[in-house]
Amino acid sequence: MKTELHTEWTIKDICEGFVYNELEGKGLFGMNGKLTIQPEYQRNYIYADGKKDVAVIDSVIKGYPIGLIYFNRREDGQLEVLDGQQRITSLGRFVTSKFAIVDNGIPQYFRGIAKDKQDKILATKLLIYVCEGTETEIKEWFKTINIAGIPLNKQEVLNAIYSGSFVTLAKEEFSNSQNSNISKWSSYIKASINRQEYLECALNWVSKGHIEDYMSLHRYDTNINELKTYFNSVIDWIDSIFFNTYPEMQTVEWGRLYEIYHRQPYNPQEISTKVSELYADECVKNKKGIFEYVLGGCQDSKLLEIRIFEERDKKTVYARQTQEAKEKGISNCPLCALSNDNNKKRIWTLKEMDADHVTAWSKGGATDIRNCQMLCKTHNRIKGNK
Repeated sequence: MKTELHTEWTIKDICEGFVYNELEGKGLFGMNGKLTIQPEYQRNYIYADGKKDVAVIDSVIKGYPIGLIYFNRREDGQLEVLDGQQRITSLGRFVTSKFAIVDNGIPQYFRGIAKDKQDKILATKLLIYVCEGTETEIKEWFKTINIAGIPLNKQEVLNAIYSGSFVTLAKEEFSNSQNSNISKWSSYIKASINRQEYLECALNWVSKGHIEDYMSLHRYDTNINELKTYFNSVIDWIDSIFFNTYPEMQTVEWGRLYEIYHRQPYNPQEISTKVSELYADECVKNKKGIFEYVLGGCQDSKLLEIRIFEERDKKTVYARQTQEAKEKGISNCPLCALSNDNNKKRIWTLKEMDADHVTAWSKGGATDIRNCQMLCKTHNRIKGNK
């Protein structure tokens, strides 16, 4: 890969003919159409927060360097931003008065600031390397880039590696902040639209966890029908079964659960009632596990991480059982006492015993000292939910 340093280009040069798409939230072109600011392998613009974008402009005004910028020269002679997209888009948005900086407590748009300050900003020269190389070289180098201390996440890197018609269409659907479905999706997925996380989720579901293989296979597809259909099938399935939404739903592995359970019939009203009961049960420590638990027919209570008995309660029950057992000449494990083996009269130490629900939690038994008994570890494992 060849590189050439340019020190003659100013902010004015770069921002000539700047085009910014408010709907998609990205800078498109600069240098009078000769520069593509956000090629498909670039991440979305994430500086529009009133802090990072303002910091870029503040640095320019104070004469601070804003770092090296890298362009890629394509075979057709056009330039595209390889590194520096966030900074260039911030510059372009500011000089076209898309956001304001604060000067002495007063918001100032570019068109409203003093002419000498405007000229100083526009005349600021940038340090720009223009790179030329094969697609493989450019993409490989791009994978190592950190932009202003914010590393590319895994999906952003994959979008760069497999840029093409498929990624373009997928980003239009799953990385578009104007998509009206985001509100519904956000009930079941914890994600940032600007960091490609909804797209990552959709790809993870349809590929069964093999995102990179799927993107490689479909790189030049001219539609994303399979991706959209599968994603919407999972979302609609969740929506049809659970009447209410809960914060913990955002971290559930819905793609995996869909594959396991979507062919099973459910009564949504019964599911809703059971979920509400479990949410109200103070013994349930893992609220996230409730959804898989009810989908699986309420069989695997390990998913709920049922609250264990307090140490002081275990010691109290152990002391009572042991005293009564010694008085009767039997084992302090109630089940050993009923046996005819060598443990019938054995007195176990506290460390050799486990606390057990007399009436299993799954059958309504509470995690309360009144429902606690101490069993030897062997019998506790055998008893299970009986």
